[in-house]
Amino acid sequence: MLKHTLKYLFLVSLVVFAVSCKKEAARPTNINLERAQETLESLYSHYSVDSTNLLRETYPFNDKYSATYLASAEQADVPNAYSYLWPFSGTFSAVNVLLETSGDNKYKEVLDSRVLMGLEKYFDTSRTHYAYSSYISEAPQSDRFYDDNVWLGIDFTDIYMLTKEEAYLKKAKLIWDFVISGSDDKLGGGIYWCEQKKESKNTCSNAPGAVFALKLFAATNDSTYFLQGKNLYQWTKESLQDSTDYLYFDNVKLNGDIGKEKYAYNSGQMMQAAALLYKLTHDKQYLADAQNIAKSAYNYFFEDFKDEKGEQFKLLKKGDVWFTAVMLRGFIELYEIDKNPLYLDAFKKNLDYAWNHARDEKGLFDKDLSGRKKDESKWLLTQAAMIEMYARLAATK
Repeated sequence: MLKHTLKYLFLVSLVVFAVSCKKEAARPTNINLERAQETLESLYSHYSVDSTNLLRETYPFNDKYSATYLASAEQADVPNAYSYLWPFSGTFSAVNVLLETSGDNKYKEVLDSRVLMGLEKYFDTSRTHYAYSSYISEAPQSDRFYDDNVWLGIDFTDIYMLTKEEAYLKKAKLIWDFVISGSDDKLGGGIYWCEQKKESKNTCSNAPGAVFALKLFAATNDSTYFLQGKNLYQWTKESLQDSTDYLYFDNVKLNGDIGKEKYAYNSGQMMQAAALLYKLTHDKQYLADAQNIAKSAYNYFFEDFKDEKGEQFKLLKKGDVWFTAVMLRGFIELYEIDKNPLYLDAFKKNLDYAWNHARDEKGLFDKDLSGRKKDESKWLLTQAAMIEMYARLAATK
């Protein structure tokens, strides 16, 4: 009897094990989430600075690196041990989205103990309003950029909406006070680019400024933020949109001259702002605005491409990968409304291709997602942008 009982229990255990294995095998793998997680590990492995929460700007590290995105040539040419604020801030967005998509609290720990601890090294309380400087506050005083702070404000608002921790919202409001202080009546409104060099009003300050304000309205229900966001959107549309294709120019100088460069993040943020305004107002003009920008951005920032197997698809043109990541935010915001899969499918195809062709043995990415041009020096912000895109796409259905 005992022998039969043991045999029965053994057979039952085999069945339970088989069912368990089948369930495990059936559990879907979120490949984009895994790629985001793996790339974050590669970022911290290659850009971290020992005994700090700060990061290098490039890999391999180059202390002669000259930043091309600053208002001051003198500041750009100073050798720095750490990254500037803008590339560092990309890790905030990346970890935020990883936390939201995965639901894994280990990313909350990374955010609080690593990202935000490092970020505070850039926080400047020596000037009013308090805000984040372009380089660490322990170094000689550096310029403060309204757009740098806008990106941070968006991230603080997003993480507040995810966690409801008041400290994040408090920081977002403080940043907004600085950002809106960069506006005046010259050119009919709008926010400047740089606090110290008020020579132009740029789409990269005003379009995400509108997104930031509208997100703050969603977080607080304070109509002041809604009106400010709506007004920034309207000013940017009237002042910087190319009426021939719905895309956005880069800046307008105080003498009225337009800087006509077109960057993916500028149009992407106006797309997102329009989608947010539609969600809040149900005014169909905003939805039309977002859809018009999306169509033109797809045609302008993607190009026909044939891979080594002869397959043709739309490939993102070589450019700043982080600009592309910010453009993706706009496409996702629009997709949540109209459910048109065309654009997100194109992003997914691109990121699949980039994983196999634009990524090196260290897990770091080149700017050219086709893989044809390799970067000798890999930029921190490129890696953060890839994490953000993989994590965002991991959350889309």
